Amino acid sequence: MPLGTLDRTAPPFFKQGPSALSTLVFFAALSLFLMVADARLGITPPLRTAISTVLYPLERIALQPVAWVRGGLGYLQTVQSAQQMEDAARQQMLQQSQRANQVEELLLENGRLRDLLALRPRLTSPEQAAEVLYDAPDPYTRRVIIDRGMLQDVAVGSPVIDEAGVLGQVTRVHPFLAEVTLLVERDYAIPVLNTRTGVRGVAYGNPASDLGGGLELRFMPSAADVQEGDVLTTSGVDGVYPAGLPVAKVDKVERRADSAFARIHCIPMARMQGARHVMVLQPLSAQLPPRPAAAPANPPGSGSVAGVPRGKPAAGAKPAAGAAPAGTAAPAAAAAASGTGAARSAGTAPATTAPKPAAAAPAQAPAARRPAGNAAAPAAAGTAANPATPATPATPARVPATAPRTAPAAPAAAGQP
Repeated sequence: MPLGTLDRTAPPFFKQGPSALSTLVFFAALSLFLMVADARLGITPPLRTAISTVLYPLERIALQPVAWVRGGLGYLQTVQSAQQMEDAARQQMLQQSQRANQVEELLLENGRLRDLLALRPRLTSPEQAAEVLYDAPDPYTRRVIIDRGMLQDVAVGSPVIDEAGVLGQVTRVHPFLAEVTLLVERDYAIPVLNTRTGVRGVAYGNPASDLGGGLELRFMPSAADVQEGDVLTTSGVDGVYPAGLPVAKVDKVERRADSAFARIHCIPMARMQGARHVMVLQPLSAQLPPRPAAAPANPPGSGSVAGVPRGKPAAGAKPAAGAAPAGTAAPAAAAAASGTGAARSAGTAPATTAPKPAAAAPAQAPAARRPAGNAAAPAAAGTAANPATPATPATPARVPATAPRTAPAAPAAAGQP
């Protein structure tokens, strides 16, 4: 068979349509568009919520075998392990009962003191129980999914705790589910309080630590009073977490000479791995009073700058160039007026005896009025107008080229001879 008669085209089953490069460019542009739309326009959250609602029954069906296996393992536990768990629970109850009696007395005393000082009562946070269904499928984050959502009044920002301490915070809510970010998530911040010293700080998540992640107490000076074994609780100043919830325990303190801050590693009190039942609290931000509106720095029409009264210079303001300092303009003007009047009284021409301007007062005072008995001398010199016409102002005296020009003299008073 001749080679020219062979059909070299691909069968219909192997036809790929557009080229691989055009397909890559199309999907790369589509991914960029979806990322920008998700970050700027908020298009994907409603879509994600709708998909979560549709897939919720399938998720519950898929989790049933896991629940059966857990129940079977719990039923087949040995008697010895059950007895050990019972003994540990009894010891814990004894310790908690002793502290509970002290707490009741302290609460009563604290309530009386707050009433005596007329302080507002402490904020209480409603709570509801939830169960952890599974971990989030994202391997780069530390999040879990619980079986409470919008229909159970779970809001974004709600604190989540377990029997030992703070577990995390709700970061995304669906109609039937909610996503909880754990404390060990990278750069997760929570305000804490050292129960031994009362010093406040901020703890950040550190997923690279041992035992499934930890916390790091940052920006603490090297001389700060922090020791191994100190217990950190929520400070309550952020308006989200109630005060007094256990957060972590200080595990290691490193003080280096080349840094002004100490490196403090902490171990979370809650179970970051294996937590099954948790409590979801309502954030305290809904119970706090609204913040007062900030007053404008310079209200319109006030004529003042930042609280400085009208007519008074602001503190630190410099006088304009060429302006005389306060308290020097008036004496200089009086001296110039008295000197000019004396020269005119002696019968000398003002043009040749003009006083030298003062260095402290560049702006010259207006020439003094001519006295009644000395009207002939200025007229003979030709430097002033007829004194008999009160409406015509006096001609200013000639000054040397090096001296600043003086202001024109004021007109003579009406009825002056």
